[in-house]
Amino acid sequence: MFNIAVIFLVVTALLAYLNHRFVRLPTTIGVMAIALVLSLSLIGLDRIGFSSLHDYEVSLLESIDFSDVLMQGMLSVLLFAGAMHVDLSELRAYRWQVGLLAVLGTVASTVIVACSLWIFLPLVGVELGFLHCLVFGALISPTDPIAVMGILKSAKAPKNLELVISGESLFNDGVGVVLFSLLLGTIALGEAPTAGQTGLLLLQEAGGGIAYGLVLGYVTYRLLKSIDSYKEEVLLTLAAVLGGYLLATHLHVSGPLAMVVAGLVIGNHGRALAMSDKTRAHLDMFWELLDEILNSVLFVLIGMEALVIPYSPNIAVAAIGTVLITLLARLLAVGTPVALFNSRFRLPRGSWQVLTWGGLRGGISVALALSLPLGEERNIVLALTYAVVVFSILGQGLSIGKVARRAVRAAD
Repeated sequence: MFNIAVIFLVVTALLAYLNHRFVRLPTTIGVMAIALVLSLSLIGLDRIGFSSLHDYEVSLLESIDFSDVLMQGMLSVLLFAGAMHVDLSELRAYRWQVGLLAVLGTVASTVIVACSLWIFLPLVGVELGFLHCLVFGALISPTDPIAVMGILKSAKAPKNLELVISGESLFNDGVGVVLFSLLLGTIALGEAPTAGQTGLLLLQEAGGGIAYGLVLGYVTYRLLKSIDSYKEEVLLTLAAVLGGYLLATHLHVSGPLAMVVAGLVIGNHGRALAMSDKTRAHLDMFWELLDEILNSVLFVLIGMEALVIPYSPNIAVAAIGTVLITLLARLLAVGTPVALFNSRFRLPRGSWQVLTWGGLRGGISVALALSLPLGEERNIVLALTYAVVVFSILGQGLSIGKVARRAVRAAD
């Protein structure tokens, strides 16, 4: 495993250098684009008989459990790092907007995607049961906080709009994972859970995750306040994130929600009340660097996954339609309510455009798709998920800055 980690770190460093030196795209988008081009080139070489490098990279990718690497490894660090730099006082002012978009928006989008996909796929010769359409809707509807917050840094959106988008993306991830788990359990059992069972699972996963995150954040804050040594304080935050996420999985509460809440507590109360200026500077630098490195590695992995994604002509056509369906679902579930009730959301007039186009999907969706049981349904869901994620990061990610600037100008 160490050798594989070293290989991917070296590849990531080389691609980041090539992007910075020649391509000059935002780092996460650039390294993914280059990795995707390299993967497609290897597929092309394999088709004309040069298969050795292609086969080696495929075997390398198959030796990695992408779902486990992201969901049990990278995710805790990336969510904590993102939440730590969100201003809690500003987020509190938009708590109802963020809550509505994160919960109701995700549920509505899941249903819209599932129903649309169930009608559309048979028209292009692809069969997928309604429950699996719902599973796809649940894993693709949440916006990926890792992708969203990475792109928002360069989008130049208004501060309050950026706050709502980043807040929504941090919390709807937990909602999506809970929905995904419910639906996957339904498929495994062959029957739908009762309303009581559903409510209990939601309370345990979501409510338990938030409560656990508050406790974890407060305990870490008290430990940080009791010493003044930046090395130990940085180490304490890292231990809280990695150890805290591991414990959350054993307690069967939402690890992603726990990391977001703990990040908000430590990033606001901890940074302001428990750290010296020197510690604060070192802590910020450490988590920013770790965030950038893991983001780059993650997006390289996403680009290279093209080598092992199953595609056929029918699936390719279905993928194009699915991209349009997910955009439509995002518009109906999030963009339209914001446009109709804009004054209540307290956002600039053109915000619905940015919220719709800025709903980026990323590695979390791919990881959830890869965690499905083996079978034809998994292959279809995985291929459609990958198509949406690639379009989201490359298409929407590269143009969200222009959309944000145009929306702001129109509002003015």
